[in-house]
Amino acid sequence: MDAGAGVCSHCGEPLPPTPVRADLDGGTLDFCCDGCAAAARWILDAHLEDYYRLRDQPAGRVDADAPMLAAWDREELLAGHAHPVEGGREITVLTDGMRCAACAWLIDRALMREEGVIDSTANAITGRIRIAWDPEVTPLSKPLARLAALGYRPYLATGEEREAARRRERNRDLIRIGLAGIAAMQAMMFAEALYLDTRSQMPVPTRDFFRWITFMVSTPVVFWAGWPFIVGAWNELRGHRLGMDTLVAGSTLLAWTASTIETLRGGPHVWFDAAVMFVFLLLVARQLEQRARGIASAQVDALARARPAFATREQPGGGRESVPVDALAVGDILRVAVGEPVPADGVLLDAPACFEESLLTGEARPVMRQPGETAYAGTACREHAARIRVTRVGSGTRLAELVRLVETAQAHRPALARGSERIATWFVAGLALSAIAVYAWWRLHDPSRAFEVVLALLVISCPCALSLAVPAALAAAHGALAKIGVLAVRPDALDRLAFASDVVFDKTGTLSDGKSQLQSIAQLHGLDESEALRIAAALERDSNHPLAAAFRDVANAPTASAVRAIAGQGVEGEIEGRCWRIGSAPFATGGEDDGAVWLGGGTGQSARFAIGERARDDAAPALRRLHDQGLDLHLASGDAEPAVARIAQTLGLEQAHARQSPEDKLALVRQLQGDGKCVAMVGDGLNDAPVLAGADVSLAIGDGAALAQRSADFVLSSPSLHAVPTAIEIARRTRRVIRENLGWAIGYNLLALPLAAAGMVTPWLAALGMALSSLLVTANALRLTRAPSP
Repeated sequence: MDAGAGVCSHCGEPLPPTPVRADLDGGTLDFCCDGCAAAARWILDAHLEDYYRLRDQPAGRVDADAPMLAAWDREELLAGHAHPVEGGREITVLTDGMRCAACAWLIDRALMREEGVIDSTANAITGRIRIAWDPEVTPLSKPLARLAALGYRPYLATGEEREAARRRERNRDLIRIGLAGIAAMQAMMFAEALYLDTRSQMPVPTRDFFRWITFMVSTPVVFWAGWPFIVGAWNELRGHRLGMDTLVAGSTLLAWTASTIETLRGGPHVWFDAAVMFVFLLLVARQLEQRARGIASAQVDALARARPAFATREQPGGGRESVPVDALAVGDILRVAVGEPVPADGVLLDAPACFEESLLTGEARPVMRQPGETAYAGTACREHAARIRVTRVGSGTRLAELVRLVETAQAHRPALARGSERIATWFVAGLALSAIAVYAWWRLHDPSRAFEVVLALLVISCPCALSLAVPAALAAAHGALAKIGVLAVRPDALDRLAFASDVVFDKTGTLSDGKSQLQSIAQLHGLDESEALRIAAALERDSNHPLAAAFRDVANAPTASAVRAIAGQGVEGEIEGRCWRIGSAPFATGGEDDGAVWLGGGTGQSARFAIGERARDDAAPALRRLHDQGLDLHLASGDAEPAVARIAQTLGLEQAHARQSPEDKLALVRQLQGDGKCVAMVGDGLNDAPVLAGADVSLAIGDGAALAQRSADFVLSSPSLHAVPTAIEIARRTRRVIRENLGWAIGYNLLALPLAAAGMVTPWLAALGMALSSLLVTANALRLTRAPSP
């Protein structure tokens, strides 16, 4: 075991001021914690020290507190996730601790030493561990406890059915491609012998032998490997429409049927090689398209797997119990160990904790949360264990909302995609008429070549590239957006975002950090300072407006009734039978607006609160990026002139508008649209919902009001404003790639059609040209997956 200076001998992390020391491996070794020391001791005692020699990555830190694994032995869980095998049962679990192949080597050997374990297979690439065990000999929790003691905390492989189905489909597609590829090589080899017989000197029995061999090779390719195209064509015909699958299946079946007839009657030509080559190359192109779509759907799978199966809940007596996540209720107190995912949305208690939120927000670095702040389901606890009070469970969590948003975005079919499909449908119909005309012409002038020319025409002009031009690019673009935490809610949002010329920002919570701080209390009339604070806190208790945060820590606030928020003005309510208002001066006291928050009562009592906030750290660089992209930037805020001017000056915004009601913001957008501008709106609050809906394209901050998110075209789950210019860049690149794809697809068909009609292209060469065109379009779309970092 190699121990570097100042680092743990097991996990390689920096040593604390007082490291844990143990006499192991013929010497004294330093460890960062008791967990790592215990893991190392067991590995050496089990004579598995080769692990330290084989590994090329340091191990993960071992939590000294053993996780509660009793819930893994519950029959209701095993019934849904384990299946019977010979001698016992089998289950697949996940772990995030496998760093290299040596980890898989250690896991396999450690589990096989556990009594009752029948078999174990660990995969370092996928992080999955397959365990077969005999329930009569050992409960599942026992071998899982060994895993956890070595630093490989087990998680239930949720979403297993979806992934297994996708894996089966992928394997079936690869088998189809493999069969078609081998058959294509064999068919081309036999076809070459027939093509080289230019003087018809080959004996007829030899010629027929080659044809029948090619028939036997091509038949399974056409009817098994090419079955997806046949099924697709049938569905298109049942729906009374023509599409790509109709042309592919029709051309393939036409080539195979004509070749079979020619083989039976001893005709001069067969085209088995063209049919097989057509199927093989199209399957390869379709697999690449599926890869582009898979990049977009990977976000759904990752989000689905982020939800743990169990949670550690505190009992009223102070004990702990492991319960299924579905059993959690609002108000439960949870314990989240280091490395575990948070099972439900909740408020952090007791002490600060660090959470990795990259899956939900795209933020690469762990985020430090303070007591009272929200920890989200699906985020991973880092560095210190956390204690959380549940506020939202199940489908109400932010994780579940993001899953729904991503699935909704993927289900949408933008107008551009529908348009390209309509063009492809008309193209197929026109191509069929052209094929009839070309066949008639060749039948009159050279009957022996009529069928071959028409077959080449149908194959080379198949609108595969045209049909793939838009969907492949959109799938890749949505995958790139998901990586940076931007989720499309509307089907045509990406296209409109690419044309944006102006961006209008809200201030509070969008360009500012939204963390309002009470700076001073002045001009008290009929109230003392503590009474004014308590009344203000009561009115703002249930408000989501960022300014309300300035009163959150006020103690002993009374209860307000009949509370009503007036958009752009403030809040009013009754406290102990008296009506109070808090908000702008004209609203609360009838005075002139001075940019401060005022509290006013019906009997002349009032108080003035000076509340400040600062610009977000990432606001200035994000705005510079937008300016460099040629966009005109505007600030529209409901706050008073001094606060708006201060933020605008800090961020270098020249066009700033203060005291904007929702109607004023919408009027500003309408004015810009009237000048021929394409307006993008970025906001987060309830006030922003109307203008988000009225803008050409809108982006809502993920932490904002639910109504604002429902009105938006995009939801930014990332806390970084850099996601806005990055999303616009992706949208513009997508528009450029779609134009390139459409240009290539149309240009290719305009060039290929005359060549095929003139008889200058053989069917197998036509299949090659068509497939290469589709591959080029898909490969060009995949360039979008290399998205810039926000």
